Amino acid sequence: MSEATVQKKHPPGLYLLFTVEMWERFSYYGMRAILMLFMVKFLMLSTRFSGTVYGLYTGLVYLTPLFGGYLADRYLGARRSIVIGALVMAAGEFALTFCGLSMSPPPPGGAVTSLPFVTWALFYVGLSLLIVGNGFFKPNISTTVGKLYEQNDPRRDSAFTIFYMGINLGAFFSPLICGTLGERYGWFYGFGAAGVGMLAGLVIYLLGQERYLGDAGKQPGMSRTTIEKPHDPLTHEEKQRIAVIFILAFFVIFFWVSFEQAGSSLTLFADRLTNRVIPMVNWSHLWAEVQALFGGAAAVSQPWIVNWEFPASWFQSVNPVLIVLLAPLFSSIWLRLGMHKMEPSTPTKFAIGLGLLTLSMVVMVGASMLIGGDESGHIKVSWLWLGGCYFMCTLGELCLSPVGLSMVTKLSPLRFSSLLMGTWFGSNFLANLVSGLFAGLYDTMSKTTFFWILVGASGGATLVLVFLVKPLQKWMHGIH
Repeated sequence: MSEATVQKKHPPGLYLLFTVEMWERFSYYGMRAILMLFMVKFLMLSTRFSGTVYGLYTGLVYLTPLFGGYLADRYLGARRSIVIGALVMAAGEFALTFCGLSMSPPPPGGAVTSLPFVTWALFYVGLSLLIVGNGFFKPNISTTVGKLYEQNDPRRDSAFTIFYMGINLGAFFSPLICGTLGERYGWFYGFGAAGVGMLAGLVIYLLGQERYLGDAGKQPGMSRTTIEKPHDPLTHEEKQRIAVIFILAFFVIFFWVSFEQAGSSLTLFADRLTNRVIPMVNWSHLWAEVQALFGGAAAVSQPWIVNWEFPASWFQSVNPVLIVLLAPLFSSIWLRLGMHKMEPSTPTKFAIGLGLLTLSMVVMVGASMLIGGDESGHIKVSWLWLGGCYFMCTLGELCLSPVGLSMVTKLSPLRFSSLLMGTWFGSNFLANLVSGLFAGLYDTMSKTTFFWILVGASGGATLVLVFLVKPLQKWMHGIH
C-alpha cells in the first residue's frame, strides 16, 4: 500500500469519536426538539419567557466548555473530562424525564393550571446538569479528534467534516424519535429516549477508547507526539494565530444567532403558520380491502387518501439529514482541493458560510410576506419554504462549523487546545443567548420584520468579513 493511499485513510479513532458524538448529539437535539414546545404548551410559560429560558440554556451549554476545557488542559485530561461530562449529562436527561412523567399524560384540554414544586425543581435541575456536563464533554471530544492528526495534515478538515456527520446523524434521528414520543405519547418518553442515547454514547466510548485512541487525550496537553508545558510563554506567531480564533469567533456569533432560531422561532413558525399536511395512503382501508378480497367482512367505505399532519418538531431533522447527505461531498471537495493546493482559506470559507446563511433568512422573509398581516394561523405557507431555509442553512453550516473546529485545533498551541476550543464555543454562548432573547420577541412584531432583522445582521457581518480575509490569512502564518 502506497504512502499516498495511507494518507487518504483516517485513523480508526475518528470513527469511534464519530459514533460517541452521534449518540451525545442524539441526546442533546432530542431534548432540544421538544424543549420549547414543552415550555409553551404544557408548562404554560409565555413565548417571551420560554425564549429567554431557551436562550439561556442553549447559550450556557456553549459557555461551560470554557471551564471544562481549562480543567482538561491543566488537570484532568480530555478522556476523564469526556466520561465526567457524559455521566452528568445523562443525569440531567433523566431529571427531565421524571419532570415529564409528572406531566404525562396531559390533562384534558392540554392545559395545566398549577404545577407541583417537584416539576419545576426537576426541570431546572435537569437543565443545569446538562449545562455542566456539556462543559466537560463538548470541547474535549472535539480536541481529541484534532490530536489524532499532525498540525499540517491535509486530512484534518476532511476529518472534522466526517466527525460533523456524526453530530448530525444523531441530530437527524433525535427529533423524529424524541419529538414523536414527546408530542404524541408523553414528555416522559421523549426525554427518556434522550437519556438512553447519552448512556449508549458513554458505553461505546468506555469500550473503545483504549483500543482506538492510543495516547490521545490521556494526559493534559498531550498530542500524538508532544507534551507542552502549560506555562511556556506564547510566541509572536502563536499570539496572532490565537487572535484569528477570536476574530472569527466574533463573526460566528452572527451565524449562530440566525441558525439557532431553528429550535425556537422557526419551530413556532412551523407549528402555527406552516401547512404540515401531507396526503397519505389510507392503510387501514387498504387492509380492509385485502381482507374482503380473501373472504373477510365487506370493507367499509373509506377514502383511499387521507391527510396526515406531521409534528412541527420534525423540521429539526431537515438540517441534520442534509448534513449527513452533503458532508461526504464537502469532505471530498476539501480533501481534493487541498491535495492540489486550491482549497479556499478558512476565512474565505467562513465568509461563504455567512453569505449562505443570509440567503436562508431571505427565504423566510419571502414566506412571511405570503402570510401578510394575518398571523392567526388561518393562512399557512407550504412546508417547502422552511425546507428551503434549512437547505441554505446547511450549505452555510458545512462551510463554517466543521471548518471552525478544525481551525481551532490547527491554530491553538497544544498546551491550550481544549481551553481555546472552549473559548470558541463561548461565541456560541453569546449567539444562543442573543438568539433566544430575540426569539422571545417573535410574537411582538410582524414576521417579515423579524426575519429582515436577521438578514441585515448576518448580511452586514458577511460584507465586513470579506474585507478581513487577507489580513486574517497573513496572521495564520502559513496554516491554511
